[in-house]
Amino acid sequence: MNNTSKKSLNIALLGYGKMGKEIEQLALDTGHKITVIIDNENDWEQKESDLNKVDVAIDFSMPKTATSNIYKCFNANIPIVVGTTGWYDDFDTISNRCKAENKSLFYATNFSLGVNIFSAINKKLAEIMNRFPDYDISISETHHTQKLDAPSGTAISLAESILSQIDRKTDWELEKEDKKLSANILSIKANRIENIPGTHKITYQSSVDKIKISHEAKSRKGFAKGALLAAEWVFDKKGVFNMNDMLSL
Repeated sequence: MNNTSKKSLNIALLGYGKMGKEIEQLALDTGHKITVIIDNENDWEQKESDLNKVDVAIDFSMPKTATSNIYKCFNANIPIVVGTTGWYDDFDTISNRCKAENKSLFYATNFSLGVNIFSAINKKLAEIMNRFPDYDISISETHHTQKLDAPSGTAISLAESILSQIDRKTDWELEKEDKKLSANILSIKANRIENIPGTHKITYQSSVDKIKISHEAKSRKGFAKGALLAAEWVFDKKGVFNMNDMLSL
């Protein structure tokens, strides 16, 4: 999983909110350098030329700025690790450009190692449960109130993995109190509560019992650790990668 090189990386942080600060502290603790911090368009105007000093960028910005940040890193020939979600409408275009121009993109809806192991379990469970149509399936996710997108990118990834295995579900929808979902729809419930790092639950329920798997984050440190591991792993590679590639899942 790790590079054999122990190179100290010069890192650009794109987005300097809670996750950016968490990554900064962990990076410094592990011997890396934060060379550039960009948190808004004014920072880009003043610091874009400093990207020539950077080995890799880590983006935890906003959905509306992530695409632009990716392209700016491509233009500077800098590998970028993207933890921002909500920009995936542009994914195919970005991925195609990355491959055509021999750039480097590492993306994930969730950088927690535990969540990615949980995702692998989720897919295997869905494969098994496809044979048992008496069980209905639902997803719930809970995050802090500052999270702007709903459902979470992780919940969408979990849902898409289930849909790839479960014949009786054809699409997912965000649960709303005033709308009853049809039986072929996978329900996702999104909760927003103060100071909650993130919880995802998947439930299979029949008339006689219930099966539930869940992952609960204890702090943002797990996400920061995964993002930094991704930066260490991808900085000398070309192409489009995700956590499955890094973890060999």
